[in-house]
Amino acid sequence: MRTQLRIDEEFISICQQILKEDLDLESWALIESSDQFQTDNYCGGFDSVENEFTFSYYDKNGTEFWFQLPLSDVNKVITGSITEIEIREAEY
Repeated sequence: MRTQLRIDEEFISICQQILKEDLDLESWALIESSDQFQTDNYCGGFDSVENEFTFSYYDKNGTEFWFQLPLSDVNKVITGSITEIEIREAEY
């Protein structure tokens, strides 16, 4: 199942942390981690295979959803140019 997730302050804060690192794709690939960013509802990090940030999002019922965000979109999330992200229910 795919749906849209409205960007919230919690995820904007993660994007601000990513932007603060001031790294390019090659540098992110060298320090990739699937759980570098962890908050109450999000867990994720950079994936060098996908060449994007990959995240799990947990809704109020504890349902896990997955989504990806390219480095080029991080600032767009912060500035409000991107207000929603497509998510899909996790598949195991």
